[in-house]
Amino acid sequence: MTDWKAVGLGGLLNVVLTIVLTIAIFPLFFLGPILGGFLTAYMSRGDEKDGAVDGALSGIVGGLIIGILFIAGFGVLTAVFGLIFSELGLAGTITMIVGVFFTILAIIVGAVLGAIGGVLGYMVAQNEDQVIKN
Repeated sequence: MTDWKAVGLGGLLNVVLTIVLTIAIFPLFFLGPILGGFLTAYMSRGDEKDGAVDGALSGIVGGLIIGILFIAGFGVLTAVFGLIFSELGLAGTITMIVGVFFTILAIIVGAVLGAIGGVLGYMVAQNEDQVIKN
C-alpha cells in the first residue's frame, strides 16, 4: 500500500537535493532521486516491491516538480529574450519543446533512480527491524 505522505516528502527531498546538488556539484545531482526514494521506502515500511514502487513514485513527483520549475524559469528567460528580439512566438515555442523534453527526461531519470533508492530504503528498514528483533 502506498503511503502518499512518504511519497510527497520523498518527492520534495528529491527536488531540493537535486536542485542544490545541480547548482553546487553537478555530477552528484543523481543523489537527489536516490535519497528521495530511500526516504520514501524507509518511511512506508512495505515489502521490496512496494519500496521500489514508492521510490519510483517519489522520483516521478520530484521529476514533475523539477520540470515545472524548469519550464517556469525558462519562461522568464523567454520573455526577456522576446522583449529584446521582438520574436516571442518562436522563442516561446522552442522553450516549450525543450521544457517538455526536459520534464519527460527528469521524470524518467527520477523514477529509475527513485526505484533504486526505494529498494535500498526497504533493505535498510528490513535489516533494522531484524536487528531490533534479535
